[in-house]
Amino acid sequence: MSRINVIEKHTASPEQLELLNAIEGQLGMVPNFLKVFANSPVALRAFLGLHGVSNAGQLDPLNRGRIALALAQQNSCEYCVSAHTAIGRKTGLSGQEIQNARAGTSEDIKAAAIVKFANALMEKRGEVSTSEILTVRNAGVSDAELVEIITHVGMNFLTNVLGKASQVEIDFPKVDLKLAA
Repeated sequence: MSRINVIEKHTASPEQLELLNAIEGQLGMVPNFLKVFANSPVALRAFLGLHGVSNAGQLDPLNRGRIALALAQQNSCEYCVSAHTAIGRKTGLSGQEIQNARAGTSEDIKAAAIVKFANALMEKRGEVSTSEILTVRNAGVSDAELVEIITHVGMNFLTNVLGKASQVEIDFPKVDLKLAA
């Protein structure tokens, strides 16, 4: 049971209901973590705005998914690992690539550099070295993509913290945090 109220349509204010209906219209459902966000329509609008804008960037959906999986695993957010495993499958990540991302790597050289850099950003709270930036650049990552990686790290950290703090019920097929050997 969530430690923070989960806003359902029948209990939502008009503003919350408008947001929940818009989300359902786009996704076909409203994930529980967004129902927690709906406690503050301002926070939900801010998240949805950042999410929408950041998904329109140069970073492709597979690498955005890899970052989300890597950080969910690194931050031990079972809700987010479960959600991003389901989303990753829909966007085309194979089971092996999902496992690789959770382990902080990829079979693709550029994707592996992106995931490793995202993990380093999280682990070092942004205090990455020049060498780490050069490594990801040498893998073919542009400065625009670097900034987008940083944006996605921040956004995923936000959702990881919300998922863990609220202990919101997982409404995706549940995935164990323990990685397969």
